[in-house]
Amino acid sequence: MGAKETVLEVLKKEGEAMSAGQIAEKSGLDRKEVDKAMKALKDEELIVSPRRCYWAPKP
Repeated sequence: MGAKETVLEVLKKEGEAMSAGQIAEKSGLDRKEVDKAMKALKDEELIVSPRRCYWAPKP
């Protein structure tokens, strides 16, 4: 499973908006990998930011 899939899975499992640091902690991925994956997910419109610096899966 790639970093994008891991990040998306963590966000869906938690069911709430999370910061990149929280996602890195829960997933075990490096923070830089999480940032890169989140940028790709944002570009694909699979995640949204309900508030500054927090991300959630698109409903």
